[in-house]
Amino acid sequence: MLDSVRPIRETHGRFLNGAEWFFTIVFTVEYILRLSCIGRPLRYARSFFGVIDLLAVIPTYLSLLLPGSQFLLVIRILRVLRIFRVLKLVQFIHEANTMARALRASSRKIVVFFSTILALVIIFGSIMYLVEGEGNGFTSIPRSVYWAIVTMTTVGYGDISPKTAPGQAIAAALMILGFAIIAVPTGIVATELRRAESTEVSTQACPQCGAEGHEKGAKYCKDCGARL
Repeated sequence: MLDSVRPIRETHGRFLNGAEWFFTIVFTVEYILRLSCIGRPLRYARSFFGVIDLLAVIPTYLSLLLPGSQFLLVIRILRVLRIFRVLKLVQFIHEANTMARALRASSRKIVVFFSTILALVIIFGSIMYLVEGEGNGFTSIPRSVYWAIVTMTTVGYGDISPKTAPGQAIAAALMILGFAIIAVPTGIVATELRRAESTEVSTQACPQCGAEGHEKGAKYCKDCGARL
């Protein structure tokens, strides 16, 4: 981030570059050690934190081949997520796992919900294209759908707005509908969150495959069967 600021880059560019390579080498060694000490290195490499470890070192090496790719280094900020594992903040890890289970459990309902929203914005966008027309800024149905999305989410950029009375009436109905719809996904996730909180899980990761989310008191991994 600092390297993208011209005055800082001109005065401290060499220091930033040296620090970048130092941390890249440290993270590279750490990544190799993690792959060498786990029972299933390929599974860890494909896991969430394994991908983060890889993304933390790749941009620096890419900068040698592709000029300008060094700005992808901001990806490294994702490594901050590892602080929960380093410090063993059990309460935060538990809450994160609870949230993840709730999202997975409500994924189908959320997909249905967003499919319905997509159908609604296409319908309203098409209607507004017919009602307002190109003369009022609704130059195409995709652009009208963009307006419907902005209006339904109550963002209201104002770059496109209806000029006719029928168009304004439709816009008002869409705004009211947007207020009602916003609460739906929140209710879905909240319900699954309460259910997920009723199930306690261990924060221990399997030393063989790295899987998490085992039940309290579990002695064997639920995925690979290795002893915990």
